[in-house]
Amino acid sequence: MRFEFATAGRIIFGNKTINEAGKSATEFGTRALVVTGASTDRCEPLLVQLKGHGVDHRIFSVRGEPTISLVEQGSLFAKQEKCDLVIGFGGGSALDAGKAIAILTTNSGDVYDYLEVIGKNKSFLEPPIPYIAIPTTAGTGTEVTRNAVLGSKEHKVKVSLRSPMMLPALAIIDPQLTYNLPSQITAFSGMDALSQLIEPFVSCQANPLTDAFCREGIWKASRSLEKACMSGNDIAAREDMSLASLLSGLALANSKLGAVHGFAGPIGGMLDAPHGAICASLLAPVFSVNVRALTKRQPESKYLRRYKEISQILIGDHNSGTDDGIEWVKGATKNLGIPPLRNWGLKKEAFETLIEKAAVASSMAGNPIKLTNDELKQILTMAY
Repeated sequence: MRFEFATAGRIIFGNKTINEAGKSATEFGTRALVVTGASTDRCEPLLVQLKGHGVDHRIFSVRGEPTISLVEQGSLFAKQEKCDLVIGFGGGSALDAGKAIAILTTNSGDVYDYLEVIGKNKSFLEPPIPYIAIPTTAGTGTEVTRNAVLGSKEHKVKVSLRSPMMLPALAIIDPQLTYNLPSQITAFSGMDALSQLIEPFVSCQANPLTDAFCREGIWKASRSLEKACMSGNDIAAREDMSLASLLSGLALANSKLGAVHGFAGPIGGMLDAPHGAICASLLAPVFSVNVRALTKRQPESKYLRRYKEISQILIGDHNSGTDDGIEWVKGATKNLGIPPLRNWGLKKEAFETLIEKAAVASSMAGNPIKLTNDELKQILTMAY
């Protein structure tokens, strides 16, 4: 057995921990680039903290999911403003953008020098300027991951910048920042977290540390996701989902994902659809097809036992089997109002192209079994 584990330099979790952001920022710099979403109103608590501790700031807004050109603009802005610290405040898009901006600011060359799949995939040589990640949704776990997902409109795909140096210097996770999030965003992001807990647990690079995170996270998400959607201020449910999201990030960053995320990148590059919504629609189909493929070709596989364990955790019954787990995920998808992929504009004519792109996606390498093209098509058909 060999594995490694790396995460953010420091993690602070708990209600009202946003009040520690200003003082913590002074440990890293005096002039911060705050990367946030389209609305800057929500980051007012952070800005108050920065001002109170003498940290100057500039704001860079991310409207929608980050693109290659956007993070290029952000890194240029950070250089022009002589920022010595980047703070990402928002959902996964803002946090990924901030992470990319922090490392592109210190490394020369073109962003395509470092991108996977469509770029040269070179290693970064210089560490980023210090980066603090503060999530305001519970789903991506990107506050503790070593990559940033960027969209390429030209190539119609989402790809990653990836390096251990991209792990944030500090992650502050305050569940109170997720209160009053719209139900739909809570559902999409929560199902994203669940997929990021299930996939590393059955990944070909799962390890004892990530297994522990996945077991705890799956349990918390299964008991609290629907509650958080129904009651936005349910303190216990929001805390569970923020922790489930954090645990999913810790797991995926130190294991691998699978077919859900193998498809999510190409689909996200093709459709104007939230990443979490895409993952949510794919989760039950991938669960089902993987179990069928393993049962047929590898009936003694340890991954079948792991899918059974996932099912038992989801349902809370040690007598549950994989079929029960699949039905639980289907039921949650329906109850949370997750739309099928066709509702986002996917056409069946695009299936073959998506299968080709998914087959070479980095996440697909973590799937517990190599799926045939016919099985990949079954996933898309079921999610359609």
